[in-house]
Amino acid sequence: MDTDRLTASGPDGLTAGEVLAGYLHSHAGDFLRGLRLYGESGADTAAADSAALALRGAARRIGGGLHTFRPLLDPGWADQLRTELGWLSGTLAQEHACTARLHRLVGALARLSGAAPVPVAVPASALGSVPGARPETEPGGPPPGTLTVGASRAGALLERQLTLARTRAHSAALQALGSSRFHAVADAVAVLASEVPLAPLASAPAVEVLAGPGDATERQLLDAVAALPLARAAHPYNAEALVHGLATSSEGEAQDAPWHHVRQLLRLHRYAQEVWCPGGAPDPVLLGAGQALDRHRDAAEAAAAAANAARTPRIAPTTAYALGVLHADQRHEVEAARFAFQQVWQQAAVAR
Repeated sequence: MDTDRLTASGPDGLTAGEVLAGYLHSHAGDFLRGLRLYGESGADTAAADSAALALRGAARRIGGGLHTFRPLLDPGWADQLRTELGWLSGTLAQEHACTARLHRLVGALARLSGAAPVPVAVPASALGSVPGARPETEPGGPPPGTLTVGASRAGALLERQLTLARTRAHSAALQALGSSRFHAVADAVAVLASEVPLAPLASAPAVEVLAGPGDATERQLLDAVAALPLARAAHPYNAEALVHGLATSSEGEAQDAPWHHVRQLLRLHRYAQEVWCPGGAPDPVLLGAGQALDRHRDAAEAAAAAANAARTPRIAPTTAYALGVLHADQRHEVEAARFAFQQVWQQAAVAR
């Protein structure tokens, strides 16, 4: 973030506090509208999901603003509210995540057990719209019916496990939304919609102050990306993600963790840009990179769910085999997402 862009895109003469408060007021209003819609949704599952999504999006943006621009705010207040918003967003996300993971895994099993070719490295779906990123020729899949019996049983097992997890997540969300803790968060956000506890530094001109915290977040992002194995990720068939995915659970999680960390920093950086450029079009590089890392997260968590199902005691060998193939498929999707991220990031570096 630089001051030239801030001057060009932001209103002249405003203090940093006025700009930041306007951003927080806006998303506090989004949060309260989402809360109202959630309460009015009743048995309408689609409306409830949409309202929960709006709540989570507003909570993430408020939390991101509190984190990045903490020097401009009352630190104790900012830290407390950010922690509570993180709890709420994480709790509401679990039910949706379980549903999406089940659909992803059942769909992958259907694809893998059919007669269609099985993508084993970089599926086109994982590459998205990355310019110039094209998968190589995909080898043919196993003979039709090879996985049919095992896939059917594996799908039933996954459905039982993930439906149970989704039910528990739904109960946890309902319990959270009815708790005194949530009501305290809602009250704090309602106050935030009209009043922001600012630090003395916030009285300085926006053009002089807002760039600093945003630049710090950007530096953290660049350092985290520099620590990734992008040289290996530039080769879509290196199978690093698959090899590590076959290791122990803790080793696999440790290997994925730096990519998840970059995803979080990328989101914080994108939100920081929104503060000083409200309503502007999102940076296409940040958007494309974030989408690739979202796919990385989804595939890694789906692979972990398949591996967890394979540890179920006394399952049939054909079921275990199908789950192993499914796990490998999702780890290849992890690798494809890393390749897509590397392509977006490299093209941005060349452009700069």
